[in-house]
Parts: sequence; structure tokens; C-alpha cells
Amino acid sequence: MLAIAATGTATSAHHSIAGIYDGSQQVTIEGAIARFHFVNPHPFVVVDVADQTGPTRQWRLELDNRHELVAVGMTADTLKPGDRILVVGSPGRTQTRILYVRRLDRPADGFRYEQVGSSPRIRTTSEHVDTPADLAGLRPPRP
Repeated sequence: MLAIAATGTATSAHHSIAGIYDGSQQVTIEGAIARFHFVNPHPFVVVDVADQTGPTRQWRLELDNRHELVAVGMTADTLKPGDRILVVGSPGRTQTRILYVRRLDRPADGFRYEQVGSSPRIRTTSEHVDTPADLAGLRPPRP
């Protein structure tokens, strides 16, 4: 699933993040993790996303810097191939199928990663796991 919406969210000018990603746009994707690269300076996830027109396409999703992810408890084993995820992020300005992750949910166990301002945070359990409609802004947020 793929949804695109314009938002007022600003992307901070961290290194070249603002130059690469368009913080005025928001994209929601749903797919299965193909690979998780827990590398410096910014870990990234490769996700297989089923296109509405048929083929599955790979997206590259960039996370905050590795040092900050380690500080909030993420490891190389946090995300695994085959995990189904829902992701909201800022799309690339010139490249297709890339996102700077603002929020990543793994509904199977309630895991959530989100970029809050300039800092990441994770949650490992949840009373409510958002659906694709929630992430696309089609329903008001739940408490």
C-alpha cells in the first residue's frame, strides 16, 4: 500500500537530510522487510512494497543516526527480514522509493519507532496498533 499527502511537517537540516528528503510531503507505505542495515552513520531498511499496479518494489528507508538508535535500545536484531511494517516518512526530493522515516510500526508485536523532533524513540508494546488507514490520516488518532 502507498499513500501520499502534503503536510506542514518540517524536516530539520541535519547533515543533508533536508536536501535529500522533502519534509513538506508525507508518504505512507506498508510492506515486508527485506534487509535491515544497522550501519553508520544512518541505518536503513529495505522494504518490499506491493505496488497497486502489480509488481513488488523495494523502498529504502533511512533512520536517525546509529548512535542515537543504540541509545534508545535498537540493535541490529530489532528489525528482521519478513517483519511486516507500516511506515510514514518524508519522500526523496529527486530519488524515487526512498523515505526518511518519521514513524515505523510493526503491528505483530506493537513495536514503534518514531522520530520526535531531532530525537528517536521506540516503544515495544501497545494497546492499539495503527492500521494503514490510521497512518494515512484517514481516521483521527486513537488514544
